[in-house]
Amino acid sequence: MGKNIGKEILSWVLDIGIVLVAVLLITTFLFQKTNVIGQSMEPTLHNGDHVIIDKISYRFAKPKKYDIVVFPYKKNPSQNYIKRIIGLPGDEVNIINGEVYINGEKLDETFDVINRMGNREFPLIVPEGEYFVMGDNRNNSSDSRYTDVGTIAKKDLIGKAGLRIWPLNDFGFVK
Repeated sequence: MGKNIGKEILSWVLDIGIVLVAVLLITTFLFQKTNVIGQSMEPTLHNGDHVIIDKISYRFAKPKKYDIVVFPYKKNPSQNYIKRIIGLPGDEVNIINGEVYINGEKLDETFDVINRMGNREFPLIVPEGEYFVMGDNRNNSSDSRYTDVGTIAKKDLIGKAGLRIWPLNDFGFVK
């Protein structure tokens, strides 16, 4: 009888260990949950939204324009930012009369006209291997227009926003 209890306990410990290792591997290499803090990505994402980040895609493919990405804030790496890629490596980014231009072409956006230019000089050429990011709420976003955020190196991208899991009424893939 005592032998069976010992086997049962060992079996439970082994099962729990396997689950913990699987969770660790998944959250380290594949997916991670993050919370949206602030209004910088409205109307796409809202304060308090919970989003699953795809951490594996950028190991095999380059980030694309308009991807929503997560990266650590340079001045406080424990704090993650979530923004949209606007400029790719080599692109010329300019802001003229509150409108964003990439390589001389105005972005077709429905966002408010920008009245906060940031503290960077424009036009700006996005360095190789880096990305220019902005929040969708252009006038309430600390993003690549500011030197404390700057352009984001590919190696610093944690991943791409994939699935909003909270609130449940907004459940679905992030566009």
